[in-house]
Amino acid sequence: MPNHLLEVDRLKVVFPTRRGTLVAVDDVSFHIDQGEVLGVVGESGAGKSLTGAAIIGLLEPPGRIAGGEIRLDGRRIDNLPYSQLRRIRGKEIGAVFQDPLTSLNPLYTIGKQLTETIETHTDMTPTKARERAVQLLKDVGIPAAEKRIESYPHQFSGGMRQRVVIALALCANPRIVIADEPTTALDVSIQAQIIALLKRLCQEHGTAVMLVTHDMGVIAETADRVAVMYAGRVAEIGPVRDVIKHPKHPYTIGLMGAIPAIGHGTERLTQIEGAMPRLTDIPRGCAFNPRCPKVFDRCRSERPDLLATETSLASCWLYDDQRAPAREAAHV
Repeated sequence: MPNHLLEVDRLKVVFPTRRGTLVAVDDVSFHIDQGEVLGVVGESGAGKSLTGAAIIGLLEPPGRIAGGEIRLDGRRIDNLPYSQLRRIRGKEIGAVFQDPLTSLNPLYTIGKQLTETIETHTDMTPTKARERAVQLLKDVGIPAAEKRIESYPHQFSGGMRQRVVIALALCANPRIVIADEPTTALDVSIQAQIIALLKRLCQEHGTAVMLVTHDMGVIAETADRVAVMYAGRVAEIGPVRDVIKHPKHPYTIGLMGAIPAIGHGTERLTQIEGAMPRLTDIPRGCAFNPRCPKVFDRCRSERPDLLATETSLASCWLYDDQRAPAREAAHV
């Protein structure tokens, strides 16, 4: 098997409660290679952000990893002590969150926060760290970086703050960046600039990106592969063009059908009946079976693994008679 930069193998995240243990991420597997963008898409509550938080070790208690493995360049990192994981976070794995104000300290200048991060994860002197901080601000498109480095977060617009957060994530030249909804709060023109920036990072620095979003337009423009999540599991995963143009899982087909296409005179968009189940009420078998237009008896009793189709892997019994179950890391 090839060595992947990041490998997530059967990840399980649970939240213990008084009424029992809730499984928020269940048996999720995928990989990301150097310089690749993996898009992770799905409805709110699908488990996208929790998967990213588990990778960087920032699960909010009482949430915890209850099963599976996370490997970075072949090294297992999910079972490391907090002190060791903290050294990896920032230096080898960067993070960009949805709201930049939650990632930036309002009491310190942008320069202070950048240089402190650089000095923590590298051997640079304060002078060299400041020079790198200025260069990072230039790289992410902050004008007059030498002056703006002394500004506070509230003195930047939303788009500029998100650029600063990306610079912060890149301080130590991480090998992979977990970007959780990095364009959601931004207008369309700024979204395009952030997307172009992420793509340039991959091309010029070989940085891998896990891009968590609910926007299929962003996925289509940015990602090399896409994983569609539903109720804490991967419903379908494959090359982005194949998944968008030729979706296989009924849920993915519904998602694609709900997106209006320019130049096509569709009178009515596809509608997925019902809603995604709560963690306390996930049905037996395939979690999508109450909403699926192609459901049959087996779907209500057995939960499918990812099965190989012509173009992707889909967690659907419709493809059981085509090929044997396949693991994403080995086949896509």
